[in-house]
Parts: sequence; structure tokens; C-alpha cells
Amino acid sequence: MDTPQGRPPRKGPLDGITVLDFSRVLAGPYCTMVLADLGARVIKIERIATGDDTRAFGPFVDQESAYFMCFNRGKESIALDIKSPRDRDLLERMLSQADVLVENFRPGVMDRLGYGAERLARTHPHLVYASISGFGHTGPFSDLPGYDMVVQAMGGIMSLTGWPDAAPARVGTSFGDLSAALFAAVGIISSLYKRTRDAQGTRVDIGMLDCQAALMETALARYDVEGKVPTRTGDCHPSLAPFETFAGQDGRFVIAAGNDQLFMLMADALGSPELALDRRFISNDLRCRNRPALVQAIEAITRNAPIAHWIERLNEVGVPCAPINTIDRLFDHPQLQARNMIVQVEGAARRAIRTAGNPIKLSAFADIDGATPLRAPALDEHRESILAELMSGTGDYAPAAELADELASQDVNALWNQPAV
Repeated sequence: MDTPQGRPPRKGPLDGITVLDFSRVLAGPYCTMVLADLGARVIKIERIATGDDTRAFGPFVDQESAYFMCFNRGKESIALDIKSPRDRDLLERMLSQADVLVENFRPGVMDRLGYGAERLARTHPHLVYASISGFGHTGPFSDLPGYDMVVQAMGGIMSLTGWPDAAPARVGTSFGDLSAALFAAVGIISSLYKRTRDAQGTRVDIGMLDCQAALMETALARYDVEGKVPTRTGDCHPSLAPFETFAGQDGRFVIAAGNDQLFMLMADALGSPELALDRRFISNDLRCRNRPALVQAIEAITRNAPIAHWIERLNEVGVPCAPINTIDRLFDHPQLQARNMIVQVEGAARRAIRTAGNPIKLSAFADIDGATPLRAPALDEHRESILAELMSGTGDYAPAAELADELASQDVNALWNQPAV
């Protein structure tokens, strides 16, 4: 699609790519947010009257959802009644000019709406069609709903999160949704590259459970090699030591001395070079085996001075370390500020909120992180501009009669209200 009149041109590597975003809540919208941040034009296809579920999620700023604003920045919105012949015609025109479709309904819902992958592969073979669901579109679990908490539990990450003597814990962000979103973005961009060679679209099928398994790091291999089920290790790394938190005079902080050289430098910075000569600690394997004694020896030193003292000394010699920041400290963090990682987003009321920006920094698009607040669209805000743009074209894009008849016999609102993923 051409850029609508009055809309500022996007600058980024995906400039010229149009994405139709049928997704709701988090996994799909986060994926399309990444694409928008990289310059794609993203048009949200929303339900009449209510739109994306997250428009009703708090906290609210001037009656607009900050949750929605965070993940729908830089997008356009159009609300469609799929039963309406006029809106079906409009959607067909949009599909003919779009490059990517993203949806995160449960498997089968898009087929029943008349816009499933198989049908669009025949009628719109250029389209990259990306689906994000709990378990993917194949396999015995494919029909089950899969929220973030479900796949965190089923995928094993909860069994590795928390303290050994405590209950399994959910990761503090929606790890299942966000990891699926990022894998989907990789799949979409890869498919767009493929399309430059053969002009054919691709089906991208992302299962959240698959993504959880892919992010288990070495847990699967460790079990296969050792025959021991990996479990919760609190704040330490199971294969590296010292690689955890330690007590300072005024709280806890992280030291991550991941090899023998760093351990010797750490010992010098702590004013205890003899620590590196202790036979219990002369190799990483021995340090892991003797972790309780190692932690006790280090904390006997670090408890005698504040965190800032140790951070300064460890940084001087190049030992990775960090304070444990609370969220409020991120807004003024000098490194995040220098990298333009705190951006402003505003809704229709134009009251800006601060959130995390785009971490993908590209030398060819240095101005992609602008200082101007990004906009999150009001529901159906862009209907008239999209309509005017599409109606200026030519061609018969009306859907097949059998599709119209099929939709007339279904409760489309019930399909729209299916839970995401």
C-alpha cells in the first residue's frame, strides 16, 4: 500500500512492507511492534466497538490503556465487521496490497472467518502468513489454548526458576509470549528475504511451546548427558561460579566471573588475592562443586563495604558485575539513555508515557530512534484514510460468494472473541 496522505514516511529496513495485524493481546502485537519499529507499515485489524482486548487493560492514562500503547506504537487501526460485504471488500483490497499477515487466534479460527492460510495461499500467493499459537498448527496439542503461564509451566522454564527449597516460579515477564513474538519476527523477515528470490509467500507457524523448548539453553543436553533432572538454582548459574548475587553492606549485587582469569582479577579487586590460590577454587569445575564455601569466602569480604565500592573496584579491573536495579532506576540509567532505549508513546489524548524502545540498532538507519513521541492508534482511527487510499485503486477484490455465504451462517463475534493463542 502507498503511504496515506498526512502520515509521516517510515524510515527503516522494512520501509515499503505492509503488515496486516489480526493479532491481539501480546505475542502477536509485540511481533508486529518489532516490525513497525523496523519501518514496516502495520495496520491493526480490530473488532468493531471493542478492538484489541488490551484496550481494556490497565493502567490507564486519560482513559487510554498504557498496556495497549506500549505494544501498538507506530501502527494504524481499522475496525472491521467481517460479515459486512463492504468491509469484506475492503479487507480483500488490503490483502492484495499487503506483504504480511500476522494472527494469533487459536488454530482454525482464521479458517472459519474465511481468511485461513490455505485459502490465502491460493488467492494471495505473495503473502507471508504468520500464525502464533500456544502449540502450533500441527501435533496432538494444536487445538488447546496456550496462554503464557501454561507454556511456561509445560515448557520447563518454571521448573528452573526460583529457589531450590521454594515452589516453581513464573518468569517475571511474559517470557512465553515475548519469545514467540521474537521468533515470529525472525520467521517473517526470513520469509520476506526468500520472497525476493522466488516472489512466493510462506507460511510461518510459531508454537509458544516450541519456543520455550528452544530457549532451555543447555538444560536438555545436561539431562541427556548427566541423567540428572536440572532444577531450580536460585540466582546462580548451574555451570559457572562465582556467577550469582553476593551480600554487600547495603544490599545484594551480582558478580559474574565466568572464567579463571576473571576469578583471579576478582580476587585482586576484593583485596584477597589468596582466594584465587585456594585449592578448592582453582578451576571453574571445583568452584561449582564447592560453591557454598566459595560464596561464604566472598561474602566475608563484601559484607564490609557498600555495593557502590565493590562495583567500582570490580569495574576497574574488568570483572562483570552489577547492582540489582529496580524498575524505577531504568528510566535514568545512563547507558539506556545513551542508547535511546527509553522512548515516549502517546495515544489519541496525546499524553505521553515512557516505555522501552527498539534495541535493534542499525548503522544505516541511525535516525530510527527519533525523539518525537510515537503514536498508538485510537480504535478505527485510520478507517477513512485507508478507505480513501484503497478506493482510489482499481480491480475487483470482492471475496468469493461461497465465503460470503459461509460467514453469514457463523457467529463472527464469537470467533473474534476466541482467546488469543
